[in-house]
Amino acid sequence: MAQFFRHHEESEATWEVDYNKEEKRHRQREELAELGTLASGAFALYENYKAKKDPEHERRHRMEEEIAAVAAVGGAGYALHEHHEKKEAIQEGKRYYYNY
Repeated sequence: MAQFFRHHEESEATWEVDYNKEEKRHRQREELAELGTLASGAFALYENYKAKKDPEHERRHRMEEEIAAVAAVGGAGYALHEHHEKKEAIQEGKRYYYNY
């Protein structure tokens, strides 16, 4: 039962950040965001194609195309954010390990 109540032990410990793990985490998230952006862009192009081929449901396909395009832009923004976080983690790691 004592293992669940470690509040006093955590406050006494000093936490060190593992910058290599942080850099790896941001790199993986950046790659996932890039894949999501690629998938959303491909789906937007597909919906554009379907809107031309299916005039009966053109309005629906155009709306789905716009939604996919917005998702692609959002994914690209998140990928850029994670790229900058990754660069920051690398710089912080260099500062920590080389003390400059």
